[in-house]
Amino acid sequence: MAPRDFLGLTVDEWLEALAAPDPVPGGGSAAALTAATAAALVAMTARLSPDWPEAGGIAAQALKLRSRLAQLAEADAEVYAESLAALAAKGAQPDERRDFALGNALDRAAAVPLVIAETASDAALLAASAVEHVQLELQPDAQAAATLAAAAAEAAARLVEVNLTTTAGDERVRRARRAADNAAAAVQSAR
Repeated sequence: MAPRDFLGLTVDEWLEALAAPDPVPGGGSAAALTAATAAALVAMTARLSPDWPEAGGIAAQALKLRSRLAQLAEADAEVYAESLAALAAKGAQPDERRDFALGNALDRAAAVPLVIAETASDAALLAASAVEHVQLELQPDAQAAATLAAAAAEAAARLVEVNLTTTAGDERVRRARRAADNAAAAVQSAR
């Protein structure tokens, strides 16, 4: 399995881990780090806008989101690895125990992408609000942040849907889809 200390990797090492012939890290970790990048951009635009009275608070919120999303990237890799192990072991247990273990693993594998989708949506909303207030030359960076965060929310929502396909009408799927939709709306408002 790929290293889990993503924050200790160089960008090149992260990309190598992502491209390696190993399913972990995968799309959830990539989505979380994309949204973390978006949050960092929001912090930068706020910090470079001294005439904006709320800039310090927005930067602090963005940095908190960045940190949370980085942690979620690692958490996603861990739960995804656990779900792959549960899938691989499905023939080693009686049907009832196997189904229970597999269901639990898939539930956990959906929980982290749900939080990624919601947190990425928060980053998109923060970026969209920053667009209106940051210095004019920084507005494209804030718009880019909103777009990146919305793409991450959409990707994470898709992973929730995939992991919960056997559970019709699951509220977590609706929550993930709502987060992605809210992030997409934030991008539109930031233009």
